[in-house]
Amino acid sequence: MTPFIRLHPDDDVLIARAQLVGGADVEGVTVKGLIPPGHKVATRAIATGQPVRRYNQIIGFASKPIAAGEHVHTHNLWVGENGGDFARDYAFGADVKPEPARREATFMGIQRPDGRVATRNYIGILSSVNCSATAARAIADHFSRMGNPGALSDFPNVDGVVALTHGTGCGMDTEGAGMQILQRTLAGYATHANFYGVLVVGLGCEANQINAWLAHSSLREGETLRVFNIQDTGGTRKTVEKGIALVREMLPAANAVQREPCSASHITIGLQCGGSDGYSGISANPALGAAVDLLVAHGGTAILSETPEIYGAEHLLTRRAVRREVGEKLVERIHWWENYTRVNQGEMNNNPSPGNKAGGLTTILEKSLGAVAKGGTTNLQAVFEYAQPVDTHGFVYMDTPGYDPVSATGQVAGGANMICFTTGRGSAYGCAPSPSLKIATNTALWQRQEEDMDINCGEIIDGKASIQDMGERIFRLVLATASGEHSKSERHGYGQNEFVPWQVGAVM
Repeated sequence: MTPFIRLHPDDDVLIARAQLVGGADVEGVTVKGLIPPGHKVATRAIATGQPVRRYNQIIGFASKPIAAGEHVHTHNLWVGENGGDFARDYAFGADVKPEPARREATFMGIQRPDGRVATRNYIGILSSVNCSATAARAIADHFSRMGNPGALSDFPNVDGVVALTHGTGCGMDTEGAGMQILQRTLAGYATHANFYGVLVVGLGCEANQINAWLAHSSLREGETLRVFNIQDTGGTRKTVEKGIALVREMLPAANAVQREPCSASHITIGLQCGGSDGYSGISANPALGAAVDLLVAHGGTAILSETPEIYGAEHLLTRRAVRREVGEKLVERIHWWENYTRVNQGEMNNNPSPGNKAGGLTTILEKSLGAVAKGGTTNLQAVFEYAQPVDTHGFVYMDTPGYDPVSATGQVAGGANMICFTTGRGSAYGCAPSPSLKIATNTALWQRQEEDMDINCGEIIDGKASIQDMGERIFRLVLATASGEHSKSERHGYGQNEFVPWQVGAVM
C-alpha cells in the first residue's frame, strides 16, 4: 500500500495516507519537508495564479510558485481574486441516468395513523420563544430517565420526552423571512412522525404568537398537539405542572405503538459532515454516498444540504438535475448565498474552519468537492428551501447553512427521520427526535473517539475495505438504527441542545 493517495490521473496533488517526511519519493517526486496525514503534496511545479486540481476539479489557485514535492496548503493556495467565483459548466441534466432497479428491504418501524412511518417514538416539548424555554425544559426534565427514572417506567415503548428550545421567537419582523423560517421549522417538528405528540409552550406576548403560527402552518390543536402560554396559565410553576399533566395524558396512547416490518422507502436521511478533514472526500463521504445510492434504489430519500459547503461543486449536482428548473433553483440559492455573505461583510471562503484546515482542507472549493460525495450518484430530484416539507422520494437537496446543528434542524423539520454525519476531526453531535449515526473518516479518530463513532470508514484509507463495502455496511446500520438500535449519541443523551433553527434577518 502506497503512503499516498492519487484520486485522478490529471490531479496536481497527492494526499498523504500517513505522514510524509522530506526526501520521501512520491511517484518519482522528492518530498520537500513534512507533509501531515491527510494533507496535499504537489506532483508538479505550479506557477502563481495557475489552478490546482484534486478530483480533477479546481480546488484553488497558486498564490505563489509551488515546487514539485512541496506541501500545498494555506500558505500557497487560495480561492483566487474573485473568492472562488469562476466560470462553471452547469450542464443542466447532462448526467441524468435511468432510475436504479427497485430493490426491497424492510426495517422495524412504527406506523402512524396517517400512513407515515417513524423510527423513534418521542413526546416533544417545543418553545415558541426563548422566554418559555426554561418552562419547556422543566416539563421534559420531569420525565428524564436519569433524573426521574420512575416517570416512564410503565411506558417502555416511549423513547423519551424531549424539550427542543431555541434562542429566538421575538425581536424580529413578524412577517419577515426569519419568522417564516422559524414557524416553518416549528411546524415541521410539531408534525414529525417521530413524535407521538407535542406540547408547544409560549410566553404570551412574543412576536411568534402561537395562534398566528397555528394559522400560518395550517395546524390546529388536538389530542396530540397541545399549546398554552405562561402568561395565560398563571406563571412558570403552573405552566410546568400543566405541561407535566398533559404529557401524562398522552403517555398511555403513545406507549400503545408496536414496531412492525416497514419498507425502507419510509426512511429519509439528512446527510451531514462536520469537523471534516483531508480524508472526508476519500473515505466516509463517498461511502455514505454509496449507502445513499442503495437507499434510493430501495425507494428511500436522502437530503443533501449545507449550501456554503457545496460552493464550487454545485455544477456536479446541476448535471444530475432531472429537470432544468431543479438545477436552476440550486444555482439561484448559490447566488443568494453569495449576496448574503457579501451583505454581512463575509465571503464563502470564510469556511473551512480552523479544524478543517488542520485536517488538510485548504479552501471551500476543496471542502465542497468532498462534501457533495455524500449525495451518491443518482439523479437530483428536487431542491427545497430551509425546513420545507420534503415530499419527493430519491436524492434531493435542501438549502441550509453549513453549521451542522442549524442544517440538521432544517432537514428534520423537512421530514428526515435519520441523520448520517461524517467527521474526520471528531465532531460530537446527536439529534432528537431523529437518531444520528456518526461516521469516522480515519482509523486514528475511530481509535481515539470510538465511544462517539458508530462506524469506521478509515478502513478505506487503510486498504481494508472498499467504498462499496462500507456503503453496504452503512446502509445495514441505517436499517438497524431505524429499527430501534440506539446510536452512540443517543446513548450519551445528545439531541435536545442540538435543535437550532436558522436565524435570518435583523434582531430588533
